[in-house]
Amino acid sequence: MLTSKVFRRNSQNVKNLYNSKCNSKFNNCQKQLQILKIINSKRYYSNNSPVNEKDTIVRLLYNIGSKMEVQQYLRHFSSVESQKFAVIKVGGAVLSEDLDNLASSLTFLNRVGLYPIVLHGAGPQLNNLLEKSGIEPNYIDGIRVTDTKTLEIARKLFLQENLKLVEALERSGTRARPIPGGVFIADYLNREKYGYVGEIIDVRKNVVEASVKAGALPILTSLAETPSGQILNVNADVAAGELARVLEPLKIIYLSEKGGLLHGETNQKIDVINLDEEYENYMAQPWVKYGTRLKLKEIKELLDCLPRTSSVAITATDKLHKELFTASGAGTLIRRGYRLFKFNSVNELDKEKLQKLSQVQVGSSLSSNKVDLNSYVQELSKRSHTIYNDHDEIKSWHFEKSDGSYTMNGKTLFWYGIENIDDVSKVIADFINVQSNQKNGNAFINSNRLYSTLSTFSNSPTKVALIGARGYTGQNLISLIDKHPHISLSHVSSRELEGQKLEGYNKGNIKYVNLKLDQIKEMQKNHDVDCWVMALPNGICSPFVQAVGEGQKEQQKSDKSVIVDLSADYRFTNEWTYGLPELNDRSIIKESSKISNPGCYATGSQLAIAPLLPYLKETPTIFGVSGYSGAGTKPSPKNDPKFIKDNLIPYTLTDHIHEREISFRLGRNVNFIPHVAPWFQGISLTVNIPLSKSFKSSEIRELYEQKYVNEKLVKVTEEIPLVKDISEKHFVKIGGFGVHSSGKSVVVIATIDNLLKEYESRLWIRGI
Repeated sequence: MLTSKVFRRNSQNVKNLYNSKCNSKFNNCQKQLQILKIINSKRYYSNNSPVNEKDTIVRLLYNIGSKMEVQQYLRHFSSVESQKFAVIKVGGAVLSEDLDNLASSLTFLNRVGLYPIVLHGAGPQLNNLLEKSGIEPNYIDGIRVTDTKTLEIARKLFLQENLKLVEALERSGTRARPIPGGVFIADYLNREKYGYVGEIIDVRKNVVEASVKAGALPILTSLAETPSGQILNVNADVAAGELARVLEPLKIIYLSEKGGLLHGETNQKIDVINLDEEYENYMAQPWVKYGTRLKLKEIKELLDCLPRTSSVAITATDKLHKELFTASGAGTLIRRGYRLFKFNSVNELDKEKLQKLSQVQVGSSLSSNKVDLNSYVQELSKRSHTIYNDHDEIKSWHFEKSDGSYTMNGKTLFWYGIENIDDVSKVIADFINVQSNQKNGNAFINSNRLYSTLSTFSNSPTKVALIGARGYTGQNLISLIDKHPHISLSHVSSRELEGQKLEGYNKGNIKYVNLKLDQIKEMQKNHDVDCWVMALPNGICSPFVQAVGEGQKEQQKSDKSVIVDLSADYRFTNEWTYGLPELNDRSIIKESSKISNPGCYATGSQLAIAPLLPYLKETPTIFGVSGYSGAGTKPSPKNDPKFIKDNLIPYTLTDHIHEREISFRLGRNVNFIPHVAPWFQGISLTVNIPLSKSFKSSEIRELYEQKYVNEKLVKVTEEIPLVKDISEKHFVKIGGFGVHSSGKSVVVIATIDNLLKEYESRLWIRGI
C-alpha cells in the first residue's frame, strides 16, 4: 500500500506541474527538472501505473516545443538503429557540477526509447588533482602534454568519473554500462612533443553496439590504447569526433557548462555557425585559441566527412531536450551550411550551372515542358538583376527539409507535413502514375519491373541468389523456390558447404559456392541476379549489402535488384522497407528494392496486438515459446534435443532484439519473455493486453475479424490456437480472446510457423 500511495502522490505532482505549463513553454528550468526527477524516480514506475510512461514524457516534451516539432523529431530519431541516434560528449565540469541534471536528461531520452552514446572528459578535475600533486598542467596547440605521472592520475580519475555517472543513471532507473577503455585504438601523436597522447587509428564500435543491444546506455571515456596495450590520453572532443565518424549519428552534441560557444568580444552565445561560409573568419579571430580553436578545427574535419545534413550542437545539460526536439534549439548549432555566391549579371554565372538549370522541369504535374533558358537569359539581361547560388544541387536542400522522398526514373518526389501513412501512399501512387505515363523516350519506362507483386510475370524466371543457405531458414527457402513457377536459384552461397551439391532442388544442378564481396559486386554489375536473399546471422549482412550497392552504381541497366535481409540488421531504419504487409502499405513494399524481413516472434506479436492499439492502457506482456529450430543450427543447449527434452528454457529475459523490434514498429513499449520448447518448429505467443475500456470477448474478436478480413495469411478463431495445428502452414492463427472479469484486460493467443510465415510466404506473395 505504501508503494501505491507514493506512486499516486508522484502522479499527482506530475499532473499539477504539467497542467501549470499548458499555456507556456518550459521557461522555468526548475519545474522541468522537478518533473524529470519525479519521472526518473524508480517509485514512479509502479506496476499499478495508470499512465504509460512514454506517453507522459512525450506530452511533457510538448511544453518545450510544438506538438508537430516533437513528433517529427521523435520519428526522425527513431528511424535509425539505436546506436545511430546521437553521440553526446560531456565536459568534465558538467560531471562535477551538474551530475544529477545530466542523469535526469539522459534518463529522459532513454524513457522515450532513445539510446545516446555518451563520452565524457574530466579536464577540470584532472587539473585540480595535478595541482594538488604539484604538477603544472602543460598545453601545446591546445593539447595536454601527458607524462607518466599525469597519465597515472588521469587513468584513475577517468575510471572514477565514469563509474560516478553510471551509478547516477542506475539510481534514476536507467541501465548503463561503464566502458572506461577498449573502444579507441591509437598510436602516439608525437611522443617527443606531447608524451603519452594518442592519435586514434581505429574505433571498436562493436563494444558500443553490444551495450545498446543489451539495453544499456554506453558510457565511454576518451582513454585509448595502442595495439600492444599502452594507455594513451586523447582529447575528449577528438575522441567524440572519431566515434561519430564511425557511427554516423543523426546528432552530435557537446554538453558544456557554458551552454554554447561564447563570442570572445561580446561574450554573447553564438546561435549558429555555418562552416562553409564562416570558418576561415572565425579561425582568424584572436579570441579563437586553445580549446576553442581545437574544437572548431575538429568539428569542421568531422562534418566534412559526414553527410551535409549532419550537425554538431553545443548546449547546456538542462537545455538538451530543447536542443533535440525543437527547431530553434538552445545552444550553438555548427553545420556546414550553404555558402552563397552573389552575381550582378547572369554572364558572371558558371556556364555549367546554367546548363543544369535548363534541365529543371516546371509545373506540379511534372510535365515534359522545359524552361526556355536562352529566352529567359536574354530577357533578364535587359533589366537590373542579382543572382545567388551555392555549390549544391537543388535537391540537397529538399532532402534536408523534407519528411520523406521517393525516386523513380531519375525524378524525386519530396513530401513534408503528411503524417498519415495512407496519404503518403496515395501521393506516391499518383507520382508513380505520372512517371509511368510519361513518354519521354527513356528505354526503361515501358519495361516491366521484375520484382512486382502484380499477377503477371516476365517470361524468364526471377533469378535468386541465397547468401547464407546453411540453416533451417535457407533449407526451407530452397524448398519453396523449387516449387515456385516463376523463381529459380542462380547461386547458393555457404562457406561451410562450398563445393557440395545442393540437395532438394530439382530445377538445375547447383553446387554451393562461397561468394566473396568482389564476386557479388561483379555479379550485380552484370545483372546476373534479380533478388539477393541474405539469410545471415545478425550483424553480418552489411558488407554484402554494400557490395550489391557498389555493383548497382557500375551497372549499365537502371534496374535495381531487390535485397531481402532476413536478419535484424535493417529493421530499425526507414531506409529499408519493413516487410510486414498485413500492417504496412503493400504498394510501398511492392516497389521497394531493400526489404527488411520481420522477425518470427515480432510478426506474430505485432499481429496479435495491432487491432487493440487504440485501446491500450499499459504495456502488453508477451510470453513467447518457440520450437528449437528458432535457436538456429549452431550447437547450443537451446537446440540440443537431449537437453530440451521434457524441458522449457527461458532466455534473454529482458531487452531481446524482438522486444525492441515490436516496440519500435508498434510505437508502444512491450514486455517480451522468450522460451525454447522441445518441438522442432512453430511458435506460440500468449499476449496479456491491458485495456483502457471494458470489452466483451465477442467484441474483441470482432475487432480482429474486421482488421484482418482481407488478409489471406491471418486466420482469426474463437478457440485457442495450438502449435501442432500451425506447423508447416503459411498463416498466423489468432484466437483465445480471454477477457478478465473486469473487462479491462484480454489474453490473446497467436501461433506462427517460424520457418514459413516468417520468411518464405512473404517472398511467395510478393512474386520475387
